[in-house]
Amino acid sequence: MFIGHFGIGFGSKKFAPALSLGVLFIAAQFLDLLWPTLLLLDLEHVTIAPGITEFTPLDFIDYPISHSLVMVAGWGFLLGILAWLYMKELKYLYIIFLCVVSHWFLDLIVHRPDLPLVPEGSTRVGLGLWNFPVVSMIIECVIFLGGVYLYYRATSAKNAFGRYGLIGLVSFLLLIQVANMVGPPPPSVTAIAWAGQLQWVFVILAFYIDKNRIAR
Repeated sequence: MFIGHFGIGFGSKKFAPALSLGVLFIAAQFLDLLWPTLLLLDLEHVTIAPGITEFTPLDFIDYPISHSLVMVAGWGFLLGILAWLYMKELKYLYIIFLCVVSHWFLDLIVHRPDLPLVPEGSTRVGLGLWNFPVVSMIIECVIFLGGVYLYYRATSAKNAFGRYGLIGLVSFLLLIQVANMVGPPPPSVTAIAWAGQLQWVFVILAFYIDKNRIAR
């Protein structure tokens, strides 16, 4: 799942108006922001196997640090603690924790059984909706657009950048989702890892766009 995670980040602004959209993007997409670095460090592994699912050619061989359920809960708790210490309100711990953990459960819907429950365990789960790409695309778009709607209703633009920057970011994310669905397989694992690092661009844009919008 890709834009569905960003939808969670957008929608969470309604419940945490004091947090920047950039922070919420980091929380909701944290696992996939961490994963490319672990690939480059050869700590986690993926191969390109066209046809392994109808939607993506990626075979996630092992990603226990970034995507095992136990580690995901740990990452969520760690980021939640940081948010609590910074904001001085316990509710931000819960919100950030839920954003991080939501990533695993959204992935559970679309991944084939490759998501580990514990780092060294052999049990892997996944409902495999990526084998039904139209259905998975509809679900992702509903989550994403629902989150964007909540964000739009919870904030208002202070200037043109806050207004048109939001439109541009939403359009860009949708375009990448379509490209992921219809584009050719990536040329190499290294290319996957470096392309994954580009997700930080969305985080940076989210910080700037949110700075130019105010909570209603």
